Amino acid sequence: MSEQATGNSATIGSALAGKYLTFALENEIYGLDILKVQEIIGMMEVTRVPRAPAYVRGVVNLRGKVIPVVDLRTKFGMGVQEDTVRTCIVVVQANTANGELTVGGIVDEVSEVVDIGQGEIEPTPSLAGGGGEESFVTAIGKVEGKMVMLLDANKVFASDELNAAMAAAV
Repeated sequence: MSEQATGNSATIGSALAGKYLTFALENEIYGLDILKVQEIIGMMEVTRVPRAPAYVRGVVNLRGKVIPVVDLRTKFGMGVQEDTVRTCIVVVQANTANGELTVGGIVDEVSEVVDIGQGEIEPTPSLAGGGGEESFVTAIGKVEGKMVMLLDANKVFASDELNAAMAAAV
């Protein structure tokens, strides 16, 4: 690895090192910065919002507060799967142009909270085409021989479409 690439890797590693909530989607493991995670709740009834983007499953009433719920499988272009007893909603705080937004992300299964050190984080390889799932991935962590795609909660959950869906729901 070139000195420049090594330096870039160290910079990314030091900036992103910390605790992550890991979860599964299909056969892949993803991680969200634990500081962005508000709580984890079991699946509950989701109310559809007319004309919402396909990846917005709808909204839920969480202790009197209406929050949008994003189906991460759909958002990342994965196959549709029926909810199971392990399916849950990870509630996060995302920063948007309009301020903070509380939003839920539907995941197949929550795994654990892991501490990913500076030396265990690599930059995301540049992939041809761009604009897809990789734009949400800030880096790749290596935990016990497994790859964990570290997500930027603000990019995954904060979008103009999501804000429009929330405005329509309220």
